Amino acid sequence: MFKGLSAFPLTPLSEAGIDFRAFTGLVERLVDSGVDSMGVLGSTGSYAYLQTHERKRVLREALAHAGGVPVIAGIGALRTRDVLELALDAEDAGVAGLLLAPVSYQPLKDHEVQALFETVCAAVRTPICVYDNPGTTHFRFTDALHGRIAALPNIASIKIPRLADDPVEAATRVAALRASVPSHVTLGVSGDASAVRGLLAGSDGWYSVTAGLFPEVALQIVRAVGNGDEEGAIALSVRLAPLWSLYDRFGGIRVMACATALLRLCGEDCLPLPLQGLRDGEREEVEAVLGGLGLL
Repeated sequence: MFKGLSAFPLTPLSEAGIDFRAFTGLVERLVDSGVDSMGVLGSTGSYAYLQTHERKRVLREALAHAGGVPVIAGIGALRTRDVLELALDAEDAGVAGLLLAPVSYQPLKDHEVQALFETVCAAVRTPICVYDNPGTTHFRFTDALHGRIAALPNIASIKIPRLADDPVEAATRVAALRASVPSHVTLGVSGDASAVRGLLAGSDGWYSVTAGLFPEVALQIVRAVGNGDEEGAIALSVRLAPLWSLYDRFGGIRVMACATALLRLCGEDCLPLPLQGLRDGEREEVEAVLGGLGLL
């Protein structure tokens, strides 16, 4: 579950509510593709914008349509009590794994983040993936903190942020973190532009935004690495560079929302305000890139 390709789909929603028909369609699309797992209620899944009861409903819809594919549920929230409620509910619902980011408004300190994970680990039996995402949480894990948290019961994986563009630097980063955590804890790269560098550097898997909508192309990359086809994996990543560039410019969630609407898998209005979809020339640019890649 915490290896291979984990796909993170959009949760299509508007101020009128969540489009569950569109969401379950995206889940079923992932089931048909053969991904190793799916991560619902991640950043692209808009977990931070949903109320607790909405998150519980989204999770149950995902589980009902997952067709045996392991489901990892995001449980991050501002308050520890809410994290615990979401964690226990997800465990009760039968998820295969939990994804926990140290969400905050006031900046968190290392001991506060450690206490959060200690509290959750003491309350559940379900394996937990540490969500290291400084771009949204603005919290930066040290390797020492990762090591202390990874030694806790139930910690099974770390979702690491985007790696450096230089392959040597990327490999050094993965090796340093690997040396800091127990051997049973897997490392999964995120930041799709650095996926190939992370996989070639020895990461166990890829937690992918792209795979949430285009699982086949992401699976090609993972399989190429698994088959020892380094050159092929790099070539696929280079081919997808225009898509990675769109993520950098507009944000992955906006690009995925636009792409999902272009594929007519959801309505045009599929992001929670104040987030807004791409407009005019931006939308046309996404359409042109996806068309050029044969993804539309």
